Amino acid sequence: MAEDLIVETRSLTKIYRDFWGRKKKTALNALDLKIYRGEIFGLLGPNGSGKTTTIKLLLGLLFPTSGDAFVFGEPAAKVEKNERIGYLPEESYLYRFLNAEETLDFYGRLFNIDPEVRKKRAAELIERVGLANDKKRILKEYSKGMRQRIGLAQALINDPELVILDEPTSGLDPLGTRWMKDLILDLRARGKTVLMCSHRLEDVQDVCDRIAILYNGDLQTLGKVSTLVEDAVRVEVRARGVKESAELRADLEAVFRKHGGTLETIGHPSSTLEELFLRVIEESKARPGRRYLPPEESNAAALPAATARS
Repeated sequence: MAEDLIVETRSLTKIYRDFWGRKKKTALNALDLKIYRGEIFGLLGPNGSGKTTTIKLLLGLLFPTSGDAFVFGEPAAKVEKNERIGYLPEESYLYRFLNAEETLDFYGRLFNIDPEVRKKRAAELIERVGLANDKKRILKEYSKGMRQRIGLAQALINDPELVILDEPTSGLDPLGTRWMKDLILDLRARGKTVLMCSHRLEDVQDVCDRIAILYNGDLQTLGKVSTLVEDAVRVEVRARGVKESAELRADLEAVFRKHGGTLETIGHPSSTLEELFLRVIEESKARPGRRYLPPEESNAAALPAATARS
């Protein structure tokens, strides 16, 4: 449904040029992407693959060389739509001499949030990100993990519909990482849409519904995490209450019944997202110019066209 389409890019391209207008680098090449309401979408790729460029294009911080980007059905260049977006950059450039309460109050003012609502929401977010005992300390005294927590709180101060997270687990210890992943899952449970970039592939595999992998500005693969990491060549069988034997291997169903066991699952075993990522990048290096083309959606509702900029 058109109302469920939160982000769409159509042949989105960004070329960086030098002072004389000569082509220096194609940061993004004809990206076709769709992100739907209520999903957690992972944007992956090595450094320089076009992830940050994509985010900046969606936020309207950059203009595309060609192609279109839409957020909430509006052209990405329309800055008013950013009031419905929360953004946590990889490095949170927060004011170091403000404390947590002052920081959230400042960002709440930028969104013209009512003072009473702003105060209540700031208190709830400080509690939610685990900084209640440190809310009076200035951010200069915070560890990197604590700055990541307050950075996430400021990204949520406007109660956004779309949350963009760039390396959300950076600087967090294992407990903090688990907390962050649980919070991202909670955002989805609340009906939010999450777009996240991360180099920690195990985190992406734990929380993302779908992913896209970029390499040198080209989309290399896209789909559900569970499908992409599935090993379709091999079949995995798991059973409970029975020991392995030659007889068991010969005839699974008959032996399970004979030995009182229960066939628990039959399916394709999964590799890891890290293995998928490395395989896609190696294939991309071996086949320059390789691009993934999403299948056409015959019933996709059309969004208004926007004028490409160079």
